[in-house]
Amino acid sequence: MPKSQVEPALAGSVTEKYHRSEVNLVNRWTALGNWFEDRNSAGLDPYQKYSRGPIQPITRGAYRDGRPFEGVNFASQDYLSLSTHPKIVEAAISAAKEYGVHSAGSAALMGNTQLSIDLECQLSEYLNYQYVTLFTTGWGAGYGVVKTLLREGDHVVIDNLAHACLQEAAVDAKAHIYKFPHLSVPAVERRLKRIRQHDKTNGILVITESLFSMDSDTPDLINLQLLCREYNAVLLVDCAHDLGAIGTDGKGVLGEQKIWGKIDVLMGSFSKTFSSVGGFVACNNAGLRFGLRAACGPSTFTNAMGPIQAAVILASLSIVRSDEGKHRRRLLHENTLLLRQKLIGSGFTVIGRPSPIVPMIVGSTPLARLATKFVIEYGGIVNLVEHPAVARNRDRWRLQVMADHKAEHIERMVDIAVRARDSALDCLDDTANF
Repeated sequence: MPKSQVEPALAGSVTEKYHRSEVNLVNRWTALGNWFEDRNSAGLDPYQKYSRGPIQPITRGAYRDGRPFEGVNFASQDYLSLSTHPKIVEAAISAAKEYGVHSAGSAALMGNTQLSIDLECQLSEYLNYQYVTLFTTGWGAGYGVVKTLLREGDHVVIDNLAHACLQEAAVDAKAHIYKFPHLSVPAVERRLKRIRQHDKTNGILVITESLFSMDSDTPDLINLQLLCREYNAVLLVDCAHDLGAIGTDGKGVLGEQKIWGKIDVLMGSFSKTFSSVGGFVACNNAGLRFGLRAACGPSTFTNAMGPIQAAVILASLSIVRSDEGKHRRRLLHENTLLLRQKLIGSGFTVIGRPSPIVPMIVGSTPLARLATKFVIEYGGIVNLVEHPAVARNRDRWRLQVMADHKAEHIERMVDIAVRARDSALDCLDDTANF
């Protein structure tokens, strides 16, 4: 590949390619499209890959232009390896036979099925909340609950690394937004105190996550909840990545911190541990529950969760709560520890706490793009996270571990990562620390 073709593909970021000054709204995206095509031609575009078979430790896939690959898979969100579990597959088949494949209406009207009603009831009991409201996507749950809670003039105090659905909903609600440094409880306390000194009538929503997906770290939820009580604020926590996957009983970070069922409003996604798409909001206020049904765009004005989706999540929840679930979480935790140990032992920088997410810092964007190209060519499947999604020179692989990974899969992934690192450094003719 000529140097003149490779260098442009190694430079730049998504935000730099959007032309805000272009009058034509569609043409504002032209440069971005050309840039991604140039990256693809240079073999440096790892995005929009797709699978060509079941999600397993060894997975077949293809790039967006159809070029096939196969490798040891650390790029999928299937933490307990339930997506191909026989009980889950059978639940999907049975639901299709009994209910068909479509909800055919909004949950505010007659889109729910007996399966989705049963799921709300079982989740309510499991999560220790009075009410659970289902959404068809995790994004919809996060965006919907924030937008429903807030009105113009209210205040949002949000971790600066909170998920995009939460950030965007706060902006769209036209509330006053205050981003606090990641995980900083003192910063939250200072902001709450200042707000209440000047505004005792408008609402305050504090937003964080129980496990952050880019850094694999956790906040002090107990003290955040206490602060919200003190300043008459509401705490919203997104538990998408740890619910069902962490802890002996699957209660995640909330269980670890002994605050299970005590957060004001809890939301989460089914797409990480529960082998499906969809999300939920849990609360103890009947009014909010009805508000999410009757006055929340992502719930009120879209079709309800389909029967197959609900049946799969119900079956997954049953496994999560069983002895098999405990066994799978133990395997997952052991795999996580082994991967982190092997990566660190090979000179890689791994951040965060042990969790199904293992963030491995690669470094500069050119180095990260080259290393990702080689890792897939050598038989490893990873997801690259680039600046500006993460800080400059902190591009990373977000490695995601599954219960069904074996020690040999982890050993193979680390060996491939070492080869990819060395090949990328050779290409750059650089001795920088990887």
